[in-house]
Amino acid sequence: MLRIGRYELWAVEDGSFALDGGAMFGQVPRPLWEPLLRPDERHRVRLVARCLLARDRDAGRIILVDAGLGARWSGARLDRYGVDLSGGGLEAGLARLGVAREEVTDLVLSHLHLEHAGGVTRPGPDGAPVLSFPRAVHHVQREAWHWALAPTEKDRDSFRPEDFALLAHSAQLHLVEGEEPLFPDVELIVSEGHTAGQQLPRFRGDGSHLTCCGDLIPTHAHLRSSWVSAYDLHPLTSIEEKKVLLAEALEDDGILFFDHDAAMAACRLREEGGRPVFREAVAL
Repeated sequence: MLRIGRYELWAVEDGSFALDGGAMFGQVPRPLWEPLLRPDERHRVRLVARCLLARDRDAGRIILVDAGLGARWSGARLDRYGVDLSGGGLEAGLARLGVAREEVTDLVLSHLHLEHAGGVTRPGPDGAPVLSFPRAVHHVQREAWHWALAPTEKDRDSFRPEDFALLAHSAQLHLVEGEEPLFPDVELIVSEGHTAGQQLPRFRGDGSHLTCCGDLIPTHAHLRSSWVSAYDLHPLTSIEEKKVLLAEALEDDGILFFDHDAAMAACRLREEGGRPVFREAVAL
């Protein structure tokens, strides 16, 4: 557990999956990224679906950032993505922290790609989908919501409409307009490089901050500003957005929280040769 101001923060892993290493690093040559993330025999690198749980000690609010992979994986997709939920998934992770699904008051979705929104729904008693967090307000950027309903040829395979269809006519959907504040000492950074309307929550307190990096900086191996994924819709925008995030982390001795890094949940930076580099892992 980590404390930032009024918030107690925990990393919760839903499961792991695998993506093509070349796609994860775009134009970066394999000999450069391979020592950092070793690929398997199918050239895939192992990643995790990590969520952030935040408890507001002052207001009693329980916030979950992202919902992980979910349980609906079978057939070709299960094999292609190498999904492994053997650790019990998000529900088991929350239970180990003494949190039930019904206690989550707010679900902040960075965006609606399948490894972030897969756990928004789950099978109910009769097999029909139900909201996994039945009492939570689901916060999504309006731009991200509309993009997910009509994605492009490039990114349509990153979405599963059944993950979030139940929210369409639900009073529990809150479409956020830009960088409006959601909670005390929590700001949203809207990022457009990876996908439209990705929102990155930042928790502030005690003169520092923790930023959920989403898919802008998915692992510590992506700390170089020019190392961006081929999945990014606008890679040049990602580069500029990363530079800002990294500079702010250096300035405040801030913590970067990684959604997909199998080796560590978060890290702090130091400056070397005029650029931000990895300093130390941070446990949550």
